[in-house]
Amino acid sequence: MNRQVRKEIVAALLGAYESREPVEPLSGRYADLGLDDAYEIQLLQVERWLAGGARVKGHKVGLTSAAMQRQMNVSSPDYGHLLDRMFWLEHEPIPATRFVQPRAEPEVAFVLARSLQGPGVTVADAISAVDYVLPALELIDSRIRDWKIGLADTIADNASSGGVVLGSTPRALSEVDLRLGGCNLHKNGSLAGTGAGGAVLGSPLSSLVWLANTLGARGVVLEAGHVILPGSITASIPVSAGDAVTATFAGLGSVTARFVSEQSIAEGSS
Repeated sequence: MNRQVRKEIVAALLGAYESREPVEPLSGRYADLGLDDAYEIQLLQVERWLAGGARVKGHKVGLTSAAMQRQMNVSSPDYGHLLDRMFWLEHEPIPATRFVQPRAEPEVAFVLARSLQGPGVTVADAISAVDYVLPALELIDSRIRDWKIGLADTIADNASSGGVVLGSTPRALSEVDLRLGGCNLHKNGSLAGTGAGGAVLGSPLSSLVWLANTLGARGVVLEAGHVILPGSITASIPVSAGDAVTATFAGLGSVTARFVSEQSIAEGSS
């Protein structure tokens, strides 16, 4: 795929952010869209955002659980970038209209005390690099119509990133069982999903190792202080204005995201 076609796809995806109108599946329109092309398209968007004043505050790993791979009809993980403007405070009203077709999923977020650079990162290296973990809700979103995505589609679309809500109960790794610890996901008070950390590549730490080594092969370092989302414990659930979603993790606490309309925010401030 030549650079001009990549720029064409970048323009279409950036346009979807502005219009809130999704584009047709990329893999259906561009038969030669490969994974390297898709990551280059992702990076071209990141470069545009950084030029506009945004800052990278971490990375996410997507499609790490069997539930998410089945739901999205893909067979391997991917990664994307987390920007400063994607982070929302817990219980802060989140305008649902800021997204195209949002979904929520529960994750255990890592905050790094020191940088990690692959290849060659081991689980021991990853454990040593983690400062603490937090309960988190990732707000995934797709600029691809009806979530009809293949792996190349979601990679090009920054791994379907949308937003992040972090909880406020930090725990050391020694305080929680990342593999066996369970999670209940509630939407508007009703149980919407259950799972355990082992759903994420056997352990969220395995996902962190995968990310460090995959990015390291591309010359990218996971920076100290950055947030890493290793992947969802359950299948994602759709959200819209009026919804409240809470993820409760064994030994780690809970985190809540509340979605509202732009109109309700305007009325609340008047």
